[in-house]
Amino acid sequence: MSETSAPATATTGVPPTGADDPATDPRRHRSLTGDIAQRFALVGCWIVMIAAFGAALGDTFLSWSNFGNMFSSQTVLLVLALGLIVPLTSGDFDLSVASVLTMTGIVIGLLNVNHGWSIWAAIVVALALALTIGLLNGLLIVLFDVDSFIVTLGSSTVLAGVALWVSGGATITGTSEVLSNLVIVDQLFGVSLQFYYGLVLVGLMWFVFEFTPAGRRLLFVGRGRSVARLSGVKVNRVRVYALVASAGMAGLAGVIFTGTTGGADPTSGATFLLPAFAAAFLGSTTIKPGRFNAMGTLVAVYFLVTGITGLQQLGADTYVQQLFYGGALLVAVVVSSVVRKRRARV
Repeated sequence: MSETSAPATATTGVPPTGADDPATDPRRHRSLTGDIAQRFALVGCWIVMIAAFGAALGDTFLSWSNFGNMFSSQTVLLVLALGLIVPLTSGDFDLSVASVLTMTGIVIGLLNVNHGWSIWAAIVVALALALTIGLLNGLLIVLFDVDSFIVTLGSSTVLAGVALWVSGGATITGTSEVLSNLVIVDQLFGVSLQFYYGLVLVGLMWFVFEFTPAGRRLLFVGRGRSVARLSGVKVNRVRVYALVASAGMAGLAGVIFTGTTGGADPTSGATFLLPAFAAAFLGSTTIKPGRFNAMGTLVAVYFLVTGITGLQQLGADTYVQQLFYGGALLVAVVVSSVVRKRRARV
């Protein structure tokens, strides 16, 4: 609008009317208002939800200790969801993240507890294994042109079996207290340090997605691989790197989970898969609607945990958690699809 109105003014000397002036154009004003409402609708719902649970539960819900517990307890989910949005942005699914999380914990437990390795050496080996799994996933997908959904589903199943095999199906307990201290015991302002690790990672992801060529290439590949390839982007390389990054962050989530529990369970990681996808897709409906983004994922994770925590404190049964996560995923996928199509038409 501004590009067309400015020359007309210069030619005629007549000031722009309200319909032509970007500052007063009602259509543009409505569009800007709608855009802001769309960006922050989930944040508004989150605030309303907190107010509603606060009114129903009083100080039990609104206490700092309750919020500190919610902030501290969801870092594993947050890191896993942040890892997921990398391949999702480039157009690939990674269903193996939960099994990578589990496998990382099992490796740390075996090396540290059963074989006496230092916790740091065990973590390095576990993360190297996670990155290798991501690399294998990526190579299988791009070299054999197989759907990422199928490849990562298969690798997830294999990893789940290997985790049960090497652990004997038993929980490994007694990992080094050094890790537990750095993850959950040591606190700042009454919140475990793991929460701040998650915030740092969100900031890093936001910077990469918004201000680096790598972030732009991810988005470009996700919007259209053929166009990206014709533009000189090494599409297959970007997709492989995205899956390696996803697996690496799933490994990091496994390290945090091991520090949180003080051990490794060969089956517990699977419980994170559905909530992680729900958070990733729900996050794509806010802050940067239509795009998977780190800030939106942060809001989505704590929106979901606020709902679950409030319902549990109201006495809801445990199955409500699955209903909440599943419902959130369905709604988020539909809303995300609608937003993307609408923005594509603009």
